[in-house]
Amino acid sequence: MLFIVPTPIGNLKDITLRALEALKEVDAVFCEDTRRTSQLLNHFGIQKKLFRYNEHDERSVANAMAWLRSGKSAALVTDGGSPCISDPGRKLVALARATGMKVTALPGPSAVIAAAAGSGLPADSFIFLGFLPRSRGKIVKALKASFTLNKTVILFESPHRLKKFLAMAREEFGPGLTAVVAREISKIYEEWTGGAIDDTIARIEAAGDVKGEVVVLLRPPEKAGGDEEEDEEETETEFHRRGAEEDEAEEQGIS
Repeated sequence: MLFIVPTPIGNLKDITLRALEALKEVDAVFCEDTRRTSQLLNHFGIQKKLFRYNEHDERSVANAMAWLRSGKSAALVTDGGSPCISDPGRKLVALARATGMKVTALPGPSAVIAAAAGSGLPADSFIFLGFLPRSRGKIVKALKASFTLNKTVILFESPHRLKKFLAMAREEFGPGLTAVVAREISKIYEEWTGGAIDDTIARIEAAGDVKGEVVVLLRPPEKAGGDEEEDEEETETEFHRRGAEEDEAEEQGIS
C-alpha cells in the first residue's frame, strides 16, 4: 500500500495527525532527500527505513515498485508540501494504480492552497501552472491561454527571476493585472505583497533582494458580467451540503 503524505512547507506544527500516523505505521518512506526527511522524522521521534526516490531515474522507480509488490507499505513524501503537485511522485502513483495497488492520498500542507486562501483573490476556481517554462514566448502563451478563462492564476517562481517575471507580465498584459506575491509561506519571514501589478512591482523592487520560496498569483481585469458568473458558481460548502441532501434522499427512497 502506498500513502501519499504531505509534509510541512514551513512550520513543523503544520503536519497532520494522519500524516504522523501513516509515517509511524508504514514499512518505509520514499523521499526526495533522505537528510531532510530524516530531520523531520527525528523531530517527531519516528525511526523508519528511508529510500531516496528519483522520479527521473527508471531504476529508482522500479525499486520503489518492487518494494510495494513485495507486500510492504510505504509513504511517499517530498521536501515539503504534497507529492505529485509540482514535486516528484506522479510516475510511482500511476504505476501503483495501474497494477491495482491501493493508494491513499492524505490532505495536508500545500503552498498552492495556502496562497489561494490568503491572497484575497477569487479562488472559487483557479488555474495552477506550477513552474513556467523559461522561454518568454512559452510563458506568454501559457498566461494568455489561462487569462481567457478569467480565473486567478497561481504559479511558482524562482526568487531570482521574480522581478523579471513581474516586469514581463506588466509589459505583456498591462496595468490592469492584479499581482500577489506570497513569500516563505508558513515560515518565520512569511510575507505577502499584492495589489495592482505596478504597486506590487514597486514594493518588490523597494524591498531589495528576494529570498525564499515564492508563489505568484495573477488576476486579469474582470470581464463584463464577471460578477454575475461568479455568483452562479457553487461553493465547496454548497457542493458538500447538496451531496449530503442527495445521499439522504436516496436512503429514504426519494428521487
